[in-house]
Amino acid sequence: MSDSDKKDITQEEAPENAKGITNGRNASETLNGKTKDDFDLAAVYVSDAQYNRNIFFDTTPEAIRLYLLYNHWVLRIVVYAFIIADLALAIFEDPAVIPLPIWATTLIELVCLAVFTVRLVHYAKVIPRERFWKDPKNICIIVIILLSLVDMLIYGSLKATGYFAVRWSRVLRPLLLVNVTEGRQLRRAFRSIRNALPQILYVFLLFMFSVLMFSLMALKLFGKKGLTTNDGGAYFNDYLEIVFDLYVLVTTANSPDVMMPAYNSSVFFAVFFIIYILINTYIFMSVFLAVVYNNYKKYLKEEVRQLVRAKRHKMVRAFGVLQERKGEEGPVVTQASWNQLVRLVQPDISNAHRELLWSVSDDSNKGCIGKVAFVQLADLLNMQVIVVKSRPHPLQMWLPSLYLSSPSRLICRMVRHRLFVYAFDLIILVNAVFIGLDEENPLIANAEWAFLALYLLEILLKLYTFEPRAFFSKHEFWNWFDTVIVISALIATIINSVLKSSGGYTSRQILDIVFILRVLRLIRVVDSIKRFRAIINTLIKIGPTILTFGQLIVVVYYIFAMIGMELFKGKIRFFDAESTDPEKAFCGNPLLKNSLFAKHNYCKNNFNNVVSSFILLLELTVVNQWHVLSSGFTAVTHVSARIFFVLFHIVVVIIIINIFIAFVLEAFFVEYTVDKSNLQSCLEKKIEELELGVKQDHLVGNLVDAMETDDNDMGTSESTKAKPALMFKIASKRYKTVDGLLQRMFEADLDPEDFAEDEDFDPNNPSNVTFPNPNFDSV
Repeated sequence: MSDSDKKDITQEEAPENAKGITNGRNASETLNGKTKDDFDLAAVYVSDAQYNRNIFFDTTPEAIRLYLLYNHWVLRIVVYAFIIADLALAIFEDPAVIPLPIWATTLIELVCLAVFTVRLVHYAKVIPRERFWKDPKNICIIVIILLSLVDMLIYGSLKATGYFAVRWSRVLRPLLLVNVTEGRQLRRAFRSIRNALPQILYVFLLFMFSVLMFSLMALKLFGKKGLTTNDGGAYFNDYLEIVFDLYVLVTTANSPDVMMPAYNSSVFFAVFFIIYILINTYIFMSVFLAVVYNNYKKYLKEEVRQLVRAKRHKMVRAFGVLQERKGEEGPVVTQASWNQLVRLVQPDISNAHRELLWSVSDDSNKGCIGKVAFVQLADLLNMQVIVVKSRPHPLQMWLPSLYLSSPSRLICRMVRHRLFVYAFDLIILVNAVFIGLDEENPLIANAEWAFLALYLLEILLKLYTFEPRAFFSKHEFWNWFDTVIVISALIATIINSVLKSSGGYTSRQILDIVFILRVLRLIRVVDSIKRFRAIINTLIKIGPTILTFGQLIVVVYYIFAMIGMELFKGKIRFFDAESTDPEKAFCGNPLLKNSLFAKHNYCKNNFNNVVSSFILLLELTVVNQWHVLSSGFTAVTHVSARIFFVLFHIVVVIIIINIFIAFVLEAFFVEYTVDKSNLQSCLEKKIEELELGVKQDHLVGNLVDAMETDDNDMGTSESTKAKPALMFKIASKRYKTVDGLLQRMFEADLDPEDFAEDEDFDPNNPSNVTFPNPNFDSV
């Protein structure tokens, strides 16, 4: 530790921000002339930059304390918990999965709205009043709360007097998830849709013109030929029906059924459908994806550029608060101030890790850094650096003569050898073959005990070779995975054998658990196949960002589910298999007699509660048989009900799914091909210079590395006695935030000015920073 670290800098327990900014010393105490309030303000700026929060908050000490509380992880969890509770009310409201009285659901919703109101008032205390009323997010939340209260009042009054009522405000509930401060990723996804809509609209209009034109040709070709469909109905003699059938054909859901009457009449009619499919299914659908991808990347790159500038502006503000004059070098931040700042922003960081980051920032060993180096701090803190501790094996201390003997060293070398991994991968594959054979065969059943014994031997040999605490450290995913699977399979196999031998045992549940646990071991074999490894690594790294689109789907599904329940609830009913009710044949509605919907037994696909609604919407997203599903609701209501299903297909399948594909493609290309960033390379270079890097032994880039683990990090006494007590490894290409991945995706396309010096910054008056607050965080 450097001399500056040895200074007496006291630190008391205090409230934290999202990652633990503390309020330490009294305001009167100073470090290099900077007060505790100065460090708190700088820490807030750095934390905002680290987690890409774009809130223009007041800089008074009281406002900063409220801001720290506002960003506390507990309060964020509370807000999300109440949003989930508010959304989950649909389970208990009419039409309900579990019915509750109106007063109970109303009371719960009132509590949720009260929490959202308190959160909004808290936010209003943090930022300037004029900015609060200019933020569309805040206005949207206020409107949602007021409309929900009005709807509850009207609905409760009508229900109390026996009148029919509609809960129309339920479609607004998921918008709270979009407009809360923490929902910036979801807002970004909605902005991607909004920005891409104009270009998508032009393509869609051209696509619809093509469908309408082909529909007119189909009417003239087949309308007067007297052809009939398979169920005896008229074939292509109604223009609007033709338009819908051909639109469905684009999704391939009714292919080849829609073509067969014409094809059976003449083989030449097939040419019409072939040309139609080529133009509309393959060309136009591909153009949709291309337009969405191009516009998505264009606007997302612009947002990332603003995100980078906003992050940098926050860091420059933090620099302005902590800067000092040191000789002729201009404004700098000293190591002592830098250390105190890092302790506030990330109190759980180790001294060794902090010293490593400082050595990267202060590459000239001046004891201070300038603005350019200081700005990198947020990105450095976002890099996941694993601190690996070299410890002697307990057996080396307890039985040194035995553990350091030649046979013991030979065993350790064998376990560390790559052939040891290959051997047990082969055993797992052989075990998989046995799993597929008849488990009632005694030879097969007894073989499982042999496989379990081999797996236990593997774990014991690894525990003998590698230090146990390191073997079961929090980053060692595969070691935990193997141990849990093997022990669980052993216990389940023993229980299964005991129950089976006791007689009267007919349940297969335990046996099924055993088989599942055996099959899960096959996952580890994927790590040994290079091609599979690269693909799965990429999917793991972009996994958290994909969850954003999961939230987007939930929001859209919820809105359509609420509308669908109000439009179609009770129109279609489901009867259990044991039911003898004659209405079971037509789903409880005579209008469905002899319909394809009833013949396919789709009665459970209805809008009678939120669970069945979500399942139905998922089936519509897959698009197979979606025209049959829509026909059932059309039959029990009106032909205009098709608008609901076509609109859902356009919004979800054509727009959202294509945006999702565009994001996955871009992220996959980046992770699959791009080299390490310059900042990460500098950090790895510094680790190498200090001779503190963990040797990867040709395991770099595998799934083990993606899970932040490496068996070779845990050496025996033979491999660790010449190594430092602490070593470092970068969990390469892992991101603490979605914004980190987005920045990486487009960092090669960002303008140099996004990283250049700011001419507008006055080091003599840091509080008078005139950077514009980027507005991309509003919807």
